[in-house]
Amino acid sequence: MAEHTSLNSASVVLTNLGKLLPDLEPLYKDIHAHPELSMQETRTADIAADGLIKAGYEVTTGVGKTGVVGLLRNGEGPTVMLRADMDALPIAENTGLAYASKITATNAEGITVPVGHMCGHDMHVAWLVGAATLLAQARDAWKGTLMAVFQPGEETAQGAQAMIDDGLLKRFPKPDVVLGQHVMVGPAGTVAGSAGPITSAADSLQIRLFGRGAHGSMPQASIDPVVMAASVVLRLQTIVSREVAANDAAVVTVGMLQAGTKENVIPDEAVIKLNVRTFDAGVRKHVLAAIERIVNAEAEASGAPRKPEITPLDRYPLNVNDEAASNRIAEAFRGHFSADRVKHTGPAPASEDFGCFGTAWQVPSVFWFVGGNDPQSYAKAKAAGKLNELPVNHSPQFAPVLHPTLETGVEALVVGALAWLGAT
Repeated sequence: MAEHTSLNSASVVLTNLGKLLPDLEPLYKDIHAHPELSMQETRTADIAADGLIKAGYEVTTGVGKTGVVGLLRNGEGPTVMLRADMDALPIAENTGLAYASKITATNAEGITVPVGHMCGHDMHVAWLVGAATLLAQARDAWKGTLMAVFQPGEETAQGAQAMIDDGLLKRFPKPDVVLGQHVMVGPAGTVAGSAGPITSAADSLQIRLFGRGAHGSMPQASIDPVVMAASVVLRLQTIVSREVAANDAAVVTVGMLQAGTKENVIPDEAVIKLNVRTFDAGVRKHVLAAIERIVNAEAEASGAPRKPEITPLDRYPLNVNDEAASNRIAEAFRGHFSADRVKHTGPAPASEDFGCFGTAWQVPSVFWFVGGNDPQSYAKAKAAGKLNELPVNHSPQFAPVLHPTLETGVEALVVGALAWLGAT
């Protein structure tokens, strides 16, 4: 009976979706064209706050620097938190869209960088503004409290914790469940998720290797950090292939190697930045220890004048979907969307700080994915075995198709929230 009630509620709440799209589409395009770096999302936060205020929410801004929290109290009932992240990436967009970003900004290191919404957080903001507006317009269809959270700094693993450190748990009601979603590669119009681990833990490290510089024609007078770094990079690849069991999963990616300024000068040092993804605490511990062991051993083998410096940059927790809450979401999705639009997926190697909220509040959380590719293009690429050629999140070419991605994300948030709020 509860499921039937929640499905009826979804139909009522979503009645006005078609009327809202003419406002939601330009809002999305505006945010896409004006991206902001992590912890600098002032303009985006203003847009989110304005949308909530117009819908009748109690709005608090500046939570965790630029975070926004909106509360809509609608009688006795559960409290559901819906979360969207707002920040963009230091990537030059290359989509060719009429509303493509041409923005540059100054990053935390004082460097001017291009900025683009190449992860889809602009879509996330539009989804939550849309869902929050529709739920406010149809308050007779549900009971409880809706908490809309627009989070800064997901790309740097700062934002969720910044909001928590700024008193999120004390200043706002404790939710019964925390829900979130992410646009990903997949057919637009589909949703996908599963219980258990859904996004990986991630650790980013910087490694400084020290050598002794010399003239390029006299390598015997040097301790070459370039060769040392090259050996480290190659040896790191053996961690996953030779130290992690086949039925476990890990990724070790070296994303930056910098050394020297001229071809005939052997430099004094080299810098490596790398990223680790894991789905198990034991595997994570082993991989990080192996990195330290290999880096120190290669430096010693090269006769380095001092030990390498290994500095943590950021860390994302393993994001685990609560089983009972995930099953409840899946049931609601299957009741609303056609069966072929609700997919089961394993954990994604991407990482998220979304899980910090559920962990901090000690309540269930559920995170799922919404497809963003033209369905025909996706099917054609899949049939040709070329799915890996589709632009993925963080690619300069990443651009979700506007429809039906926009509608599907709004529907999913509404249906997910009403799995609790509408089941009274």
